[in-house]
Amino acid sequence: MDEARAVLARLEKIEALEAGGASAGVLLLEVRALLVDAEAWVRTEHAGTRLAETALERCREALREAEQGEGDRLRSVPFAVP
Repeated sequence: MDEARAVLARLEKIEALEAGGASAGVLLLEVRALLVDAEAWVRTEHAGTRLAETALERCREALREAEQGEGDRLRSVPFAVP
């Protein structure tokens, strides 16, 4: 349960940073941390995390693309927690 709360808190932080006009670099740092939090959540709560696993993979892909300089897709990634 703490892992799920950490994911939700991180998502709120990312939303606030984005609304405040944070740079792509700052958002990337938070998305990396979000991935760590989400991976911990999925590992500890196996039941009911299928949608989260799918979202996690989409986030990984978007992060890889952003790190490779293929545009700022992070602003278009839906961060939805089931």
